[in-house]
Amino acid sequence: MLELTQIAKQFNGSVALHALDLNFAHNTTTVLIGPSGCGKSTLLRMIAGLVQPDSGSIRFEGEPLTRDNINDLRHRMGYVIQEGGLFPHLTVQGNVTLMARYLKWPVARIDARLQELAQLVRLTPDMFTRYPAELSGGQRQRVSLMRALMLDPDVLLLDEPLGALDPMIRYELQQELRDIFKQIDKTVVMVTHDIAEAAFFADKLADSIVLLREGRVVQQGSLRDLVQSPAEPFVGQFMTAQREPLEHLQKVLR
Repeated sequence: MLELTQIAKQFNGSVALHALDLNFAHNTTTVLIGPSGCGKSTLLRMIAGLVQPDSGSIRFEGEPLTRDNINDLRHRMGYVIQEGGLFPHLTVQGNVTLMARYLKWPVARIDARLQELAQLVRLTPDMFTRYPAELSGGQRQRVSLMRALMLDPDVLLLDEPLGALDPMIRYELQQELRDIFKQIDKTVVMVTHDIAEAAFFADKLADSIVLLREGRVVQQGSLRDLVQSPAEPFVGQFMTAQREPLEHLQKVLR
């Protein structure tokens, strides 16, 4: 689905990503992890076409992403950011259906898709007329996911979508996201810095974990690979950096 070849990026002379290669197969889930500033969000934004690589290429089903075609190809990508990124002046319905209305979908098609997505994320129709400020953090993330899925994209990109939520809501949405990923059969690329969250999705769903450090891919593989066969000392240090995530990893691997 996605092929990244020798992509690199600098910001004001500072290297965000060294030249790297990555592939994301059809209908797989990949978790990108790493410490803050390692380049994982930059990588996601480049896939979405929001940031242009300084060198290298990104192919979407074999077609290179360019300035000329990115707007069309972006319609085949759903993008969810931390805290949702909803437009505060639009209602839930207005946020979710924005692109469908811009593309002049028939009203009946928009309404049907809206109802379908509300059922998928467990959001009741009485919420459609509310504004983002009237929603809880978990509700805003559900709406953001609905908006990302509105056009039925082939790829879903999530940049720390649960990072700003309190632990109980975050745990609940982790469970729901896992179930949603199973239902939608899409290529999913998810960014997190949280070891326990990466372990949850890796154990339950993810086909691969990609660990980045200082703009480089340190190791790519299964959760078991990273825990039991670290490619370098940093991998082991990162995976055992917190006691609670470590205990979770050990339970997962039993």
